[in-house]
Amino acid sequence: MPKKAKPAGNGREEGPVPCKRGKVKAAGGSSTLNFDSPGGLFESLISPIKTETFFKEFWEQKPLLIQRDDPALATYYQSLFRLTDLKSLCSRGIYYGRDVNVCRCVNGKKKVLNKDGKAHFLQLRKDFDQKRATIQFHQPQRFKDELWRIQEKLECYFGSLVGSNVYLTPAGSQGLPPHYDDVEVFILQLEGEKHWRLYHPTVPLAREYSVEPEDRIGRPTYEFTLKPGDLLYFPRGTIHQADTPPGLAHSTHVTISTYQNNSWGDFLLDTISGLVFDTAKEDVALRAGIPRQLLLQVETTAVARRQLSGFLRTLADRLEGTKELLSSDMKKDFVMHRLPPYYAGDGTELSTPGGKLPRLDSIVRLQLKDHIVLTVGPDQDPSDKAQEKMVYIYHSLKNRRETHMMGNEEETESHGLRFPLSHLDALKQIWSSSAISVKDLKLTTDEEKESLVLSLWAECLVQVV
Repeated sequence: MPKKAKPAGNGREEGPVPCKRGKVKAAGGSSTLNFDSPGGLFESLISPIKTETFFKEFWEQKPLLIQRDDPALATYYQSLFRLTDLKSLCSRGIYYGRDVNVCRCVNGKKKVLNKDGKAHFLQLRKDFDQKRATIQFHQPQRFKDELWRIQEKLECYFGSLVGSNVYLTPAGSQGLPPHYDDVEVFILQLEGEKHWRLYHPTVPLAREYSVEPEDRIGRPTYEFTLKPGDLLYFPRGTIHQADTPPGLAHSTHVTISTYQNNSWGDFLLDTISGLVFDTAKEDVALRAGIPRQLLLQVETTAVARRQLSGFLRTLADRLEGTKELLSSDMKKDFVMHRLPPYYAGDGTELSTPGGKLPRLDSIVRLQLKDHIVLTVGPDQDPSDKAQEKMVYIYHSLKNRRETHMMGNEEETESHGLRFPLSHLDALKQIWSSSAISVKDLKLTTDEEKESLVLSLWAECLVQVV
């Protein structure tokens, strides 16, 4: 059993619960995870904890430790990433800073030992063995198919980007100082053992990464050692540090993270601009000019604050009575930057339409629905001065796995279609139906109906059934 540290600070025993032991039964052949659906994958990942229990008692609240005595699961975890995989990965061309960091925790601070340019396996092993350095591998799902398979399903499940990092740490060493992150974290122990210490957050549900000095964080509220097949979850803001015990083999774990900048505050910022845009069309008060020299004043006047408060109440009232919220960036950004659907072949089925060409008498259904978003927004055509609303469909079928979570904005493009607002009801029919006849779509003419489904078919978004 893990060792529970004495409560810190006010003496209350809060935070993580005692470890729960259970076996994950094999599902879907050789894999010990269930890939039948996004929900099935997550449920098998946190087994034996039930999904409902997890979100009610742990999510964004407190850590969860699941220790398993399951050789099959341990073997599967070890297959996700091994120290020996570095040799083949280096042969594919990986670079310091972009793909790997080499570091050590020295006197409570992170010491980076990166070289310049391309990383070579022999140099990495030398730093690992002789300098006792941790090797941090960024976003391994770009190279490792099974991590791609897991993270793609988790992105469908959470509706949020899911990144990962692998940490390889030699015995008797620590890579990072105590710190907290701005993401929800799931740790999967792959090889060896890792000794963890968790502390009460100084900033619950933090929105940024920060290193915390040892003299500020107090005593750990929880202390334990992970072994292959074990899983640890903790919310963003949880202060943590981990080391590989001396005298044992090296440790390898993967950190799977999600929900960065995915809070109610982010969603409010994302939707408020569209709400103001719509309301200002109908409310002349919002189109009236602000007082002269307001922008020159050091402090906002009481009159201006009252006016803004009144406008916010107007927006709240309008929000209560509307079903359509304009998402300006979050939906599009998520779909643009997420993983493409997992596939075992060359992926041509995601880029080339197949099957029968849809006609007016065809029955069609949406495919890969988890990878498509439908949203309404102002026309992005700069030549359209009226800025009329349009319906946008964005999808991730053609996204590049190689750039996932790497911040390559210049290499990222959106894929999708746009339609007049008059097509919204017909698109909602397709979205909400398991299958629908083309002739039953709520559009004025048969030509519009056929043109709509042909456009979707050409993007591989619908198929004829």
